[in-house]
Amino acid sequence: MDIVVYSKPQCVQCTATVKALQTKGIKHSVVDLTQDDSAMKAVQSMGYRQAPVVVAGSHHWSGFRPDMIDQIC
Repeated sequence: MDIVVYSKPQCVQCTATVKALQTKGIKHSVVDLTQDDSAMKAVQSMGYRQAPVVVAGSHHWSGFRPDMIDQIC
């Protein structure tokens, strides 16, 4: 499953999400929403207005969600 974390610089929840994924050994990629207009539009089209947005297969959520990270382990 491909996991993508859409984040912004100096975002505390974004940093916590990435660290949690790394700690659990979950492979993921990070996309900076301030540098990628198409990614920003895609995230907004899903209804999200805050970072991070995590897309894991057909599941997605916003914010630091350890419970959701545990589900994708």
